[in-house]
Amino acid sequence: MLDSMNIFFRVVGFLEGISYLLLLFIAVPIKYWMNDPQYVKLLGMPHGLLFVLYIVFAFLIKFKMKWNIKTFSIVILASIVPFGTFYVDKKFLRD
Repeated sequence: MLDSMNIFFRVVGFLEGISYLLLLFIAVPIKYWMNDPQYVKLLGMPHGLLFVLYIVFAFLIKFKMKWNIKTFSIVILASIVPFGTFYVDKKFLRD
């Protein structure tokens, strides 16, 4: 059970990280520099859903991985820092 949950959390973290980078470094600059908000609208909803999934699975996997409060805080805060989910994957989720 832990292996499949771990794999799913890693996939969600990767997709959340990619969607955040696309939103932050491509869609938002296009919105403000070219006055075209369509990319923010296009990427915003999937990123929001992936963000919520990431947080939910972080809470679910916390007990199975036996993370202390410091580790769990790092995992949660990584979801709002660019490249943070990739750090979590490398530091806490890889075997």
